[in-house]
Amino acid sequence: MKRLGLLTLAIVTATSVFAQKGVEDGSRYGHGEDSINTIKNISIYSEFVKTNNFKDAYEQGWKTVFEEAPLATLNIYTHGVKILRALYKEETDAAKKTQYSEELMKVYEQRIKYLDQLNSFSKNKSTEAEIMISYAHDYVTYNNKISIDKAYELLRKTVDMNKGKTTYYVLDDLMKISSQRYLKDKNNDAYRDALLQDYVDCAGYIDEFIAAQEEGQTKEQSIKVKDNIDGYFVKSGAADCETLQNIYGPKVEENKDNLEYLNKIVLLMTKLDCRSSDAYFSAAEYAHAISPSAKTAKSLGSLYIKQRDDMNKALEFYNQAIELDDDKSSIANTYYTMATLYMSKENYDKSRSCLQKAISNNPNYGDAYILMAQLYAINHKWSNESALDRCAYFAVIDKLEQAKRVDSSVAERANELISQYKKQTPQPEDLFMFGYKAGDNIEIKGWINETTTIR
Repeated sequence: MKRLGLLTLAIVTATSVFAQKGVEDGSRYGHGEDSINTIKNISIYSEFVKTNNFKDAYEQGWKTVFEEAPLATLNIYTHGVKILRALYKEETDAAKKTQYSEELMKVYEQRIKYLDQLNSFSKNKSTEAEIMISYAHDYVTYNNKISIDKAYELLRKTVDMNKGKTTYYVLDDLMKISSQRYLKDKNNDAYRDALLQDYVDCAGYIDEFIAAQEEGQTKEQSIKVKDNIDGYFVKSGAADCETLQNIYGPKVEENKDNLEYLNKIVLLMTKLDCRSSDAYFSAAEYAHAISPSAKTAKSLGSLYIKQRDDMNKALEFYNQAIELDDDKSSIANTYYTMATLYMSKENYDKSRSCLQKAISNNPNYGDAYILMAQLYAINHKWSNESALDRCAYFAVIDKLEQAKRVDSSVAERANELISQYKKQTPQPEDLFMFGYKAGDNIEIKGWINETTTIR
C-alpha cells in the first residue's frame, strides 16, 4: 500500500509538471499539453485574423492564448488590438462594449508588463513610449465609460514620454480632454494651470511633428490639429490676457531665476498675443538676463517699441544686441532698425551715424542706402538759393543709384524714388546764373556735406 501511494504521487506530480501554462511558469508556450494547445490556438486565431473574422478569432484561440501564454508571440498583442477594436465597433450592447474596451486596455497593459521579455525574441522591438501612444488614444476612442482623470493621466504621460515625436492625434486628444476637465471645474486652479501647460507643450510639439513630416495626408491632418489645439484653448476661456496676467504676474517674480519656466511663460503669452502684459515683459527680461543673446536682446528692443513706444529702452536692448552679435549682416540690420527709430524722432545725425555703421558691416545693404537718400532729401536745404538747394537732390539720386548697384533686390523701389526726386532737381537755366552746367561738380554743404555732379 505504501509503494502504491508513492507511485500515485509520482504520477500526479509528473502530470502537473507536464501540463503547465506559460503564465504560471514564465515560459513562452507553457509545457506539455498546454504548450501544444497554445501553438494550436495561435494557428487557429491567426487564420481568422487574416480573413478579418475577428469574432471567431476572439472566441477560438486568441483569448485563451492571451490569458494563458502572455509571452508566446508578439502577435497576441498586435492581433489583439485589431480584434478588440473591431468587436467594440460592431457591438451594440453597452455591457459587451465595456467588456471589449476593458480587454483592449488589458492588451496594452500586459504588453507593457512583459515588454522586456517580448523584445528579447522580437525582430521589431518596441518602447513603452511607442505603445503608450496607441494605449492612450484607444482609451479615449474605444471606451464608452471614460474616466476623464485617467484619460488625462494616460495622455499626459504619453506626451511627456514622446515630446516632439508625439503623434498628432494624441496631442489633439490631450488638449481636448484637458479643456473638458477644466470646463467642468473652472474653480480648480490645478486644472487651469495644467491646461495652460498642456497648451504650451502641445502647441510646441505639434510644430515639431509637422516639421518632421513629408507632404501628404499625415501632414495635412497635423496642420488641422494645430488649429484644433488653439481652438480648444481659446474656447476654454483660460486664454484671457488679463487672467494670464493675474496668474503669472506673481509667479514670474517667484521664478525669476528659472529660465525654463520663464521661457514657457514667454511662449504661452506670445501665442495668445498677450505681449503687452507686464508679466510678459518681466518674464522676457528675466530670461534675457539669465541667458542673454543677440536674438533675445533684439526681441526685447522690438517689444518696447511696438508695445510700449519706449524708444530709450528699445535702443538700450538694440545696443546690447550689437555687443552680443558676431554676425556682421545681423549687426547691420540692427543698426538699420536703430536708424529708422532715430529718423522717426527727427534725430537725423544719429540716424545717419547708424546707417553708416550698417553699411560698414554690410556694404551691399541696399535699404540702408535708400534710407540715407531719404535723409538727404529731408535735409536738402543748405543755402539761401532755391536752385542751389535743389542741387542736393543730385546727391539723393547718387545714393539711390548706389543702392541699385550693390543690391539688385531694391532696384525697383530705388527707380521709383529716382523718378520722384528727378522732378525736384533744378533746370539748366536755373543754374546758369550761378555758373553751373550739366557735368559740373558741386559741393553740397550744410547737413549733407558731399560733392555731387549736376545732371
